[in-house]
Amino acid sequence: MQKQSLIPVREWRDLVIAWVAISIAFTFIFVRTRIDPLLFMLFLFVSLITVGIGIVLHEMAHKFTAMHFGYWAEFKKDSTMLVVAIALAALVGVVFAAPGATMIYGNTTRRENGLISAAGPITNILLCLPFIGMIFFGGNGTLVTLIGTVGFSVNAMIAAFNMIPVSVLDGRKVLAWNPAVFIIIIAVAFGMVILSYYPSFL
Repeated sequence: MQKQSLIPVREWRDLVIAWVAISIAFTFIFVRTRIDPLLFMLFLFVSLITVGIGIVLHEMAHKFTAMHFGYWAEFKKDSTMLVVAIALAALVGVVFAAPGATMIYGNTTRRENGLISAAGPITNILLCLPFIGMIFFGGNGTLVTLIGTVGFSVNAMIAAFNMIPVSVLDGRKVLAWNPAVFIIIIAVAFGMVILSYYPSFL
């Protein structure tokens, strides 16, 4: 099989576009009740660091795990869904975040497919940890605490949503490979979602 470069220019472009578009969509959720350019820029910055990074690293976890097994993998943005995500967020206040997908070329085994799929949600769960640290050490009312709170909540939700065992979501493929691993990951993910609603416990 031809050796694949880590991230070609075309894929970098798709990643950056998806990163920025999803961050804009979430920014509309945060500020849609107040038309304030400074507030918009503040939450765009927060979204780029929290939501955008969470989604990009989720997809890169799929990609590099697939590459570890020797498969060609590449993220491709879905321009239509990115426009829909921004429009829904701005007009309705709902984010349907489907920025694209990591395409894997080759016949993966059930185990490989399960591990590749699990890598994304596990990455978001691990990303929750530094954001929890920011909440814990950031102090009351600071930008650090805001970033930590949003980052923890959003990455927990990304992990939990993707572990739902339906359709093309990661959870279905993880469950098909190993039910025990599926139960552990989905329990941790939804546990973090619940904890994100009660930051006073941190």
